[in-house]
Amino acid sequence: MKHQLTLLAGAIALLLAASCKKDAEDPAPPGTPGPAPIDLAVPWYFPIMDVPADNPTTREGIALGRRLYYDTLLSASGPMAGRSCSSCHSQALSFSVPGSPPGFLQVLPHVNLAWSSNFLWKGEVQGTLEDIMRFEVEDFFSADMNILQNDPHYPQLFSQAFGSATITQDAVDKALAQWFRSMISSNSHLDQYLRNEIALTPSEQNGMMLYLTETGDCFHCHGLPLTTDHDFHNIGLDSTFSGADQGRFLVTGQTSDLGAFKTPSLRNIALTAPYMHDGRFATLEEVVEHYNSGVKHSASLDPIMTKPGKETGLNLSPQQMADLVAFLHTFTDPVFLTDTALASPF
Repeated sequence: MKHQLTLLAGAIALLLAASCKKDAEDPAPPGTPGPAPIDLAVPWYFPIMDVPADNPTTREGIALGRRLYYDTLLSASGPMAGRSCSSCHSQALSFSVPGSPPGFLQVLPHVNLAWSSNFLWKGEVQGTLEDIMRFEVEDFFSADMNILQNDPHYPQLFSQAFGSATITQDAVDKALAQWFRSMISSNSHLDQYLRNEIALTPSEQNGMMLYLTETGDCFHCHGLPLTTDHDFHNIGLDSTFSGADQGRFLVTGQTSDLGAFKTPSLRNIALTAPYMHDGRFATLEEVVEHYNSGVKHSASLDPIMTKPGKETGLNLSPQQMADLVAFLHTFTDPVFLTDTALASPF
């Protein structure tokens, strides 16, 4: 088993290295006028971060986006008046929403979204972080640029970040997008293991073997290191669909998308309960049990759920399920959850 784990870890590293590298932009030297480009701390085994040419990541842009994220002025005049992004997204819970009741559409955590091109559970917004920020600022918060313009601080902050004290929707979107690109979770026990800094426990090692092989079959949708394929799947939560449970079908109108939802990142998954789009599962054990024996069949069920030998589920033993949950706990990143650079600037 130890030999298998060593080979598996080596294979993971080689596969990740083949398509990944650090962000190469160097910060500007002291005294350089204008916003200072920043080199985000991206591990070598992460995919390349695609940053739009018209919105390079800068210290001033991130600082402005951070302030906007935590400031209730972003929604001072809209239906969400008096609330900020952070009002619903707790850093201690991986920027997820604490205590969302079951039956209601859960809010996806704000973690490693720089690598996503599909946003929200049904993929209502596709494109870049700038596109989802435009949706959030315009349609969700109904932000009033005049309120920000009349604030004693924001004109100068926008001037420092974008060279103009005139506050526009486009500049707000870009600042928030830069902030989200800086919200990188990459210091979990799993990351430390991939960097050969620590060893996993026997239970975690067994769970990894299950996760990365056909036995547990997690890796097809939740591949490392991002733990999501950013795609949409019907994983057999229901056999019939109505209302919000129709999932991506409500966006595409294609019956093959009935019951399909975005694959969530499993980064910090132990802290983001309840689980699934409607919060029907309270624990990771319940989630694993769903895949093990609770998959419900329908015409749009993802083929990955009914591969030969898995027609009735994974059929894992109680110990295997416990080991798989133990491995999922290695995705927790205490640095991300406590980093003061990601906390409120107020």
